[in-house]
Amino acid sequence: MRTVLISGGGIAGPALAFWLHRQGFAATVVERGPGPRPGGQAVDVRGVALDVIERMDLLEPARKVRTRMRGMSVLDPEGKEIHRSTEATYSSGRLDGDDIELLREDLVHLVHERTRGEVEYLFGDTVTALVEDGSGVRVEFAREASRTFDLVVGADGLHSTVRGLVFGPEERFAHHLGSYLSVFSAENFLGLEDWQVWLRDGDVGFGIMPVRDNAELRVAFGFESAPLTRDADGLRRTVTERLAALSWEGPRLAEAAAAAPDFYCDAMAQIRMDSWSRGRVALLGDAGYCPSPLSGQGTSLALVGAYVLAECLAGTGGDHGAAFARYEERMRGFVALNQALATENPGGPASEASVDRAKNALSLDG
Repeated sequence: MRTVLISGGGIAGPALAFWLHRQGFAATVVERGPGPRPGGQAVDVRGVALDVIERMDLLEPARKVRTRMRGMSVLDPEGKEIHRSTEATYSSGRLDGDDIELLREDLVHLVHERTRGEVEYLFGDTVTALVEDGSGVRVEFAREASRTFDLVVGADGLHSTVRGLVFGPEERFAHHLGSYLSVFSAENFLGLEDWQVWLRDGDVGFGIMPVRDNAELRVAFGFESAPLTRDADGLRRTVTERLAALSWEGPRLAEAAAAAPDFYCDAMAQIRMDSWSRGRVALLGDAGYCPSPLSGQGTSLALVGAYVLAECLAGTGGDHGAAFARYEERMRGFVALNQALATENPGGPASEASVDRAKNALSLDG
């Protein structure tokens, strides 16, 4: 049985492990966190990615935990409503469509539960070195004893450790899009009931939605900025300072950001690479072709990429070079269209026509 180490226990890695197991591979997932990671924004599963989760028998479970928004309000800097819609929201698109919006942590949980009896998970650990020879890749871990695998896949996000070890420094491939996104949870001090609010004030803005039966708020705060140092404490200070300067609910949002145990902040950036593989190592999802949250398609790219990569590995008779080449051939156009969604309309969502074209631009049976 061929062995594959997958670095990254978010969505892309466990989804790939699911499909590899069904193709007769032995998959091991290593994840830096102590378990499936909580927190994060609402994510969308769209177009062909819906077919992927249906084939995983996760379509109905995902629908059961989807967000249930009635609509949204757009506010001016003082908090006065200037627009409302009961037909669509900025986070999920049309409310009467087939696409599914759910919290990232809920999708992570669903995929992990679907795989945990079939896949080996190494939580609380990370890859520190990769040495390839003619028969496999020797992997050094921070905690586990070293092991040799037939193949290694980096599904470890925008700041991929595997990409850095095999392909070189992140700055070669990361393209900053001029802004940052922070996501954190708070008590529902606004009393929102299945209703989103959005506000923009100069070079900052936020979207707020109630989750967990309206008991909690999930705040997505964006601000324009040149690249900043990746310092967690410094980024939290920057976010709280910028929130505190806002007129409408700024101070309370700043307090929530300062106290949030699930605080997240990172650059809006894309990863663009000429190749997603080298030898016996390949990249999947954000590690190889992050479109940024501005595209709304990162989760769908991860799910579709996992399916396609597993199919290619299964269909080439053990020739990983041919499999990786076929994977790129099938995914390149799909990735390009979805990355373009993030840059089509700076400061606003991409057109509905562009989203429809991008999310359905690949056939799973192609």
